[in-house]
Amino acid sequence: MPKIALRLNKLHHIMSEINILHNPRCSKSRQTLALLQENGVEPNVIEYLKNPPSKTKLKQIVKLLGVSPRDIIRTKETEYKESGLDNPDLTKEQVIELMVANPKVIERPIVFSNDKAAIGRPPENVLAVLK
Repeated sequence: MPKIALRLNKLHHIMSEINILHNPRCSKSRQTLALLQENGVEPNVIEYLKNPPSKTKLKQIVKLLGVSPRDIIRTKETEYKESGLDNPDLTKEQVIELMVANPKVIERPIVFSNDKAAIGRPPENVLAVLK
């Protein structure tokens, strides 16, 4: 196979594994999606309010980010207190379960691949996932 075809094949493989937890009503999320597209990436767009990640997927994303589940919670959302997520005695497992049940509290946007993840605040942070 010619070198250019190999490079294109590798680039396509990389691009096809990029995902974004996206909320189209969020300006940062829209800016992050546009930035990815400007860099030639058409990510798998996951509108996480309609299709929340599974517990397993959210655990994977948290691990890729290298943070605690609480580090990616939007504490100003009304669902944060209403769901009991403000309880400091919750285990990581309980926090994950409540985040999946109340996806509005999940920080956005999050861009991830099989081995990297970044929060798009600011949007330029996600460019690290492409390298």
